[in-house]
Amino acid sequence: MTAAQRSTADFKRELIGVIPQLRAFARGLCGRSELADDLVQETLLKAWAARDRFEPGTSIRAWTFVILRNVYLSGLRRARFQGDYDEVAAERILSAPAEQEAPLHLADLHRALMTLAPERREALLLIGAGGFSYEEAAAIAGCAVGTIKSRVGRARAQLATMIDNGTVERRSKRDPVANAAIMAELQRATRRR
Repeated sequence: MTAAQRSTADFKRELIGVIPQLRAFARGLCGRSELADDLVQETLLKAWAARDRFEPGTSIRAWTFVILRNVYLSGLRRARFQGDYDEVAAERILSAPAEQEAPLHLADLHRALMTLAPERREALLLIGAGGFSYEEAAAIAGCAVGTIKSRVGRARAQLATMIDNGTVERRSKRDPVANAAIMAELQRATRRR
């Protein structure tokens, strides 16, 4: 095996190793598993095409997170000109929620997370679920460390306020978000630092 083949095999192995973390980050950014899978697939294609620009010895996780973030932001810019059907919003309009008290489910927390501003949600996911340091998260998000710390602090405070005030939209029985799947993704992302 030549050095170039060995280098390509090493890159492929490292790239495959970050897929679960990419999926967790993508799912947190966009909130829809099918869109998250598309984001990860496009990220992997772009990373593979640019593998010659990856510097061995640096963090492939951080490098691919930057690619995923850029793919996501490009999609948001394109989506400004498209309409989108929101099944959760349509269901909320057509049905009345139950009045009884219910415990806060992980799906409720997920929906609360999706109400945060994108930059706050991204910062919280990078630090909380991704396990990145503030410096790594700042490099991925392309901002100062203080900005990341501020975004994380404000995101946590906003989530705590929503939970304390009971303004988190409660889960419906037909909620497509599976608690076990979210928990598994978060555990995989935090386990693999």
